[in-house]
Amino acid sequence: MLHVRNQGAPLPVARATVADPTPAVTDAPSGVTSRDPYFDNAKYLAIVLVAVGHAWTPLRDDSRTASALYLFVYTFHMPAFILIAGYFSRGFTGRPDQLKRLISGIGVPYLVFEIAYILFKRWGDDDPDYPFSILDPYYVTWFLIALFVWRFTAPVWRVVRRPVPVALAVAAVAAISPHLGDDLNIQRVLQFLPFFVLGLLLRPEHFERVRRPGVRAAAVPVVAAALVTAYAVVPRVDHSWFYRTHSAQEMGAPWWAGVVMTFALTACGLALTVCFLAWVPARRTWYTALGAGTIYGYLLHGFIAKGSRWWDWYAADWVNSPAGRVVVTVIGAAVITALCTAPVRRMFRFLVEPSMDWAFTKETKETARADHHPAPSGWSRAR
Repeated sequence: MLHVRNQGAPLPVARATVADPTPAVTDAPSGVTSRDPYFDNAKYLAIVLVAVGHAWTPLRDDSRTASALYLFVYTFHMPAFILIAGYFSRGFTGRPDQLKRLISGIGVPYLVFEIAYILFKRWGDDDPDYPFSILDPYYVTWFLIALFVWRFTAPVWRVVRRPVPVALAVAAVAAISPHLGDDLNIQRVLQFLPFFVLGLLLRPEHFERVRRPGVRAAAVPVVAAALVTAYAVVPRVDHSWFYRTHSAQEMGAPWWAGVVMTFALTACGLALTVCFLAWVPARRTWYTALGAGTIYGYLLHGFIAKGSRWWDWYAADWVNSPAGRVVVTVIGAAVITALCTAPVRRMFRFLVEPSMDWAFTKETKETARADHHPAPSGWSRAR
């Protein structure tokens, strides 16, 4: 498992944008930076699991195996993504240039895609009266607003004495608070918070420990046990627990179940996230470059996932067979892969990573420009 403590030491240099928070590794002699393939690999594999999980959603009722795999994947795919997002939010202090990236890289794309998804819902699902609501994230847009809130509060978690236990307590309280409401999908924001806070405390050596041969070997029986457990319990477990969108009372369970499930799901999610990260290759692979485009794949694949259900693509006879489910899985992975490619990123960059210089003050632009240049030799600058 990951053992962390709150460190006051300077963070290593890692340059990234909000939309693509992947580290850069600096070559000391030349000052040239290159991306760390390990985290690009992790982001790509995690986004494939997200897409495959969405592709499996309509298959759950007709296949216990598909339902068990769905439950297994939903235990850790978002926790892994959120933990990595927290890791690359360690340097967020609220500087003007960081706030600019937060607004232009998360806030504006959230507004754009929230509107786009609602328009798509009105057209694709023949629901012209579906209401617009900026405060009620639709489908995949919840992650953007959650990331906005988590990153904005990152400086707070660095001064809290026991940040992970406090975040876990916040998640447990949220899970038993039915009156929080739906604004900003606050239940998910708070219930997934412990993974983001844990990511804030991680250091490069923690990921090196995770990749040790012993941890990789130990991950095999852990994953096997998780798969067997998922298959055994799937008829008796409400999948809604894994979404973190409702309190225990709203799901018809006693309040104490919310506390128990918060601790249980966090522990299971963390254990499987460690297994996942242990198996991510550290070398460059054919899909490494796709890791830079996962935010594109995430935001765009939802249109296809929703459309496939509204337009009865799953009604085809061949889908409800073992071979058909395998084909659906491959299609889900292939679609998300295509959406992470460079041509797609170039096509949709104006929506996902809009240039917002015109909206900010000259001071903000100059701070961002100055911060872009490498620090003098021997200095360390948190990003």
